[in-house]
Amino acid sequence: MMNARWNGRVEMFRNFLWKTLGFVGYTIQYGCIAHCAFEYIGEVVVCSGPSMEPTIVNHDVVFSERMSRHLCKIQKGDIVIAKCPFDPHMNICKRVIGLEGDKVCTSDPSDLFKAHTYVPKGHVWLEGDNLRNSNDSRNYGPIPYALIRGRVCLKLWPPHSAGTLNGSPTRRIIKTQSDSDSD
Repeated sequence: MMNARWNGRVEMFRNFLWKTLGFVGYTIQYGCIAHCAFEYIGEVVVCSGPSMEPTIVNHDVVFSERMSRHLCKIQKGDIVIAKCPFDPHMNICKRVIGLEGDKVCTSDPSDLFKAHTYVPKGHVWLEGDNLRNSNDSRNYGPIPYALIRGRVCLKLWPPHSAGTLNGSPTRRIIKTQSDSDSD
């Protein structure tokens, strides 16, 4: 009698253990799939701050795809999510104004005398669309390409402005001869 009761408890414990291990296994598998999806495919991002107005306003939700970054297909005019160069815990959302080798204007639009610099190899020049209220490459210089996390390809929220994003309202992207050759 005691032996049958003991065997029943052992069997119940085995069933519980196998179910728990199965659940943990599935959780790990789905966690790995989710990690790969967010790392290599894309992510949904809630934007905050005024630096990209009027294109992206506070609390807009966008989709940032990662494939362009991995394939080195980021182009001038693209809006990107990047790690902040002075605070690695913060992401920034800015427009690519220049790629390596490009000549970019470093002064404010209202400045009488314009200053220019060249974007070094392996770097990009980022600016917000709201030039008067944006902390960007004009303040901290070009950022390494490796800090780019993804390219914003869709605005998801609010619904009335959902869809692809339009061109730069600032007209600060300078076309180079190599840009004209590739068109």
